[in-house]
Amino acid sequence: MTLYIWRHPKPLHAAGLCLGQTDVGVEQRKLRRLANQIQGFARRHRLPKEVWVSPLQRSRGVGTILAQRGFRCNLAPALAEVNFGHWDGRPWQQIPRAEIDAWCERFADHAPGGGENLHQLFARVEGWLATLENQPRLAVGHAGWINAARLLAAGRGVPTQAGDWPRPVAYRALSVLTIPAALPAPVPPPPVSC
Repeated sequence: MTLYIWRHPKPLHAAGLCLGQTDVGVEQRKLRRLANQIQGFARRHRLPKEVWVSPLQRSRGVGTILAQRGFRCNLAPALAEVNFGHWDGRPWQQIPRAEIDAWCERFADHAPGGGENLHQLFARVEGWLATLENQPRLAVGHAGWINAARLLAAGRGVPTQAGDWPRPVAYRALSVLTIPAALPAPVPPPPVSC
């Protein structure tokens, strides 16, 4: 199965924030620009007019625009960015250095801000990927989620060192992932429209 996943557009007022599942807005023109990219890509490659998005407005907004253009838009909570708990939405400078150091020391196992650790993120990503049928899929996601999916597609496990975590993909960048058929296939939840 091939997953074509774009990172959402750059959100408003998020510079310097620890941004995971905090729901921040995006300029409408940036949402339209990414919707145009996806629509053109689907047309050029003759892909189904169906897109999967997270519930966060920086992803969901693109799906809403595509739905107005005839796409089927599916809301997938499992596509949400990593949960940073009480760190989420706070400026990085306000997070105590000792808490960040504790996360770096136990990078895969520590839940930053009491949210979600990397093992939980990878399980969520892998679980969602396993629900997809063996056909090309279009999606709009988030940097941490996309990095986890890229590592899984490459057959790599959860990084244990912070230095092994890949740099985030650029806003509106496309990642093309070939997902191995060996992923376990849980029963998929029914799709929810955007």
